[in-house]
Amino acid sequence: MTIPRPKLANLARALHHRNYRLFFAGQLISLIGTWMQTVAQSWLVYRLTGSAELLGLMGFAAQGPVFLLTTLGGVVADRFDRHRIMLITQTCAMVLAAILATLTLTERVQVWELFALATLLGISNAFDIPARQAFVVEMVGRDDLPNAIALNSSLFNGARLFGPAIAGLLVAAGGEGWCFAVNAVSYLAVISGLLAMRRHPEPILPSQASVLAHVREGFAFVASHIPIRALMLLLGISSLMGISYTVLMPIFADRILGGGPAGLGILMSASGLGALSAAIILAARGKLQGLETWVAHGSIAFGLALVLFSLSPWFWLSAAILVGAGFSFMVQMAASNTLIQMMVPDRYRGRTMALYSMMFIGMAPFGALLAGLLAGRIGAPPTVALGGLICAAAGIVFHRHLPGLRAERQRRSNDPL
Repeated sequence: MTIPRPKLANLARALHHRNYRLFFAGQLISLIGTWMQTVAQSWLVYRLTGSAELLGLMGFAAQGPVFLLTTLGGVVADRFDRHRIMLITQTCAMVLAAILATLTLTERVQVWELFALATLLGISNAFDIPARQAFVVEMVGRDDLPNAIALNSSLFNGARLFGPAIAGLLVAAGGEGWCFAVNAVSYLAVISGLLAMRRHPEPILPSQASVLAHVREGFAFVASHIPIRALMLLLGISSLMGISYTVLMPIFADRILGGGPAGLGILMSASGLGALSAAIILAARGKLQGLETWVAHGSIAFGLALVLFSLSPWFWLSAAILVGAGFSFMVQMAASNTLIQMMVPDRYRGRTMALYSMMFIGMAPFGALLAGLLAGRIGAPPTVALGGLICAAAGIVFHRHLPGLRAERQRRSNDPL
């Protein structure tokens, strides 16, 4: 695939901003460590218990706090300095990774400790994610915001490409604890980047409204904005019924496809390769027109890819299908993020991105729990196939309402913010 020169010039537009370059470099290193920990932690739970139900429960423990607390995190992101919030949350995550590494390397780790540490990390993420999403516009401004969002997606999935593969090899060679140790050290990169930024933050006016009133105001804005509401609902369905396939990946890698921990890393990286490709295309695209159609097509293609993956008995065919699954879900997710961020006024940005995080990340633990319970009764392949069919059906419904949603977005874009 060759990207035309005008579009190629769009790829790195947001990197012209010094603070965003520091953010990008630090996140690149840190996210590789994060993906290493994610893969190693799921494999450790599977190795210690062999239970599909506990794999699902681990996903719930890690991401459930995002669903429960991210609205509070959004209020905090709109009331306090987002840069300082990220420094606190990233430091907390580093400490938790160091504790997990110590327990595992000394062979004293127990399953309940894995769940406790995953829950604490989820609480930290509930405050980190809305602040990080809303902080991007402070670094690059509104003109370069779509490019920065796409680059963030490229960053996340570039790390997703390498992190799981490295984790699979490291787990096979020396055990899960080394992945946790590498992750703990990797947080120093993002913390150093944040500390090196030159900032002239605008003063945040103190709010007289209560936290609960702020939460209600954020919900009311999203509920009244039909295009944002529709994008979030579709993303929530994909997260609930589709993304949970990653929780069951150790079962596919070991029992169905015979790949072991190294195979698990390859399968997770295959999905990351597809997602990275989609993010690069979106970064080079540089315009909003037609993104609603990309969202609909991405949801439908993602669901169909999951059905095909559930039917595949061959390792490398499964890996190839996951490239397509990662590509299509990234199209849906990144295009939704771009559309929402360009429609939301700055005064609602933290709370709106908190609700976005609730749909994208907060619904995933419920999907993980549901997938674990279903897989324990009907098997992993039927569970993934069912989720894929629901995602595809939701995308078809969204596609049928596109003309009205597009017209409403264009009308709202003319309203004063």
